[in-house]
Amino acid sequence: MAHIRIDENFCKGCGLCTYACPKHILALAKDRMNSKGYHPAECTDEEACIGCCSCAMMCPDTAITVEK
Repeated sequence: MAHIRIDENFCKGCGLCTYACPKHILALAKDRMNSKGYHPAECTDEEACIGCCSCAMMCPDTAITVEK
């Protein structure tokens, strides 16, 4: 099983990871902001993650790490 780790301090809420995920389990947090004022990405269903790393490869700020 894979584990997605998102460093919210680096995330600028661009949403590219949400489009790259083939399982559509990433979304921008609507209820919180990071220290820069952006809505960071979050995993909505970690059990469904297949560990493809598409989200991490798409992230321009290298805020996402996928651990297998």
